Amino acid sequence: MDSTARPRRPARAASLPKGTTPPLAAAAAASSSGAISESAFADEAAERRLHILRCVAASGSISQAARDAGISYKAAWQAIHRLGEQAGCPVVAASVGGSGGGGARLTPAGERLLHAAELVQRAQRDAIAHVNAPHSAPATTAPTATSMRNHLPCTVQGLLSDSANDPLVRVALVLQEGRGELLADITRSSAEALALATGQRVLALCKAAAVRVVAAPPAPMPEGCATLPGEVQHIACGVRRDEVLLTVGSGALLAGFATRPHTLHTGGSAHALIDASCVAIALA
Repeated sequence: MDSTARPRRPARAASLPKGTTPPLAAAAAASSSGAISESAFADEAAERRLHILRCVAASGSISQAARDAGISYKAAWQAIHRLGEQAGCPVVAASVGGSGGGGARLTPAGERLLHAAELVQRAQRDAIAHVNAPHSAPATTAPTATSMRNHLPCTVQGLLSDSANDPLVRVALVLQEGRGELLADITRSSAEALALATGQRVLALCKAAAVRVVAAPPAPMPEGCATLPGEVQHIACGVRRDEVLLTVGSGALLAGFATRPHTLHTGGSAHALIDASCVAIALA
């Protein structure tokens, strides 16, 4: 009997999706052009785990997800287990045997994790595109901290006022991809200082306490009040009111409050009511 131990084959790392530039190659390309690359912020191990989770969501099977990622079942399961440890709860619910065979599905926590990852990647791409723009200038001061929880990317749709000399201007805003509209009442001097114009990209700022979340918008709507439809992601229970986190527009997160009692629930639809006097505008 040969007692010589056979060398183990090194475990294969999960392959990234087609079209994804390897971090080293992306960094080399960036260094030659002088532009900042996403690889500067890349966490390859985390991205591979998320890729496996996406494969599970698409195939409904850990075994198939492992094959799609080019790794062993054990490596896929370890990646899923690690994500669950980091999330603080299981991200995949698996079943074995039975007349219908085994399978796997994402838990609500797993679905929220993938959604959050998409939002982070989108924000990262937007930030990199902004600083790589030809006329982009580096910030000379640190960003100002604010208690306003809600920062919604918008485009100026129009500016309205009672007269050319009226001190108040109502700014009509549309969320990214046209999924929702907001109103903001600001002073004329503020509008002029920001040089606001139709088509300009801005941020709509609003504190969570000024956002009223309801199951259905009132009819008729109060003058100067806008409603944003969305999906409830989380509810933090209180005594007289609950804090509600929902996604609106193309996936932006919005925090607000719902007065008890109410019928809102995680995964259900809701509407955020925001008065124009509660919305501030910042340049994007």
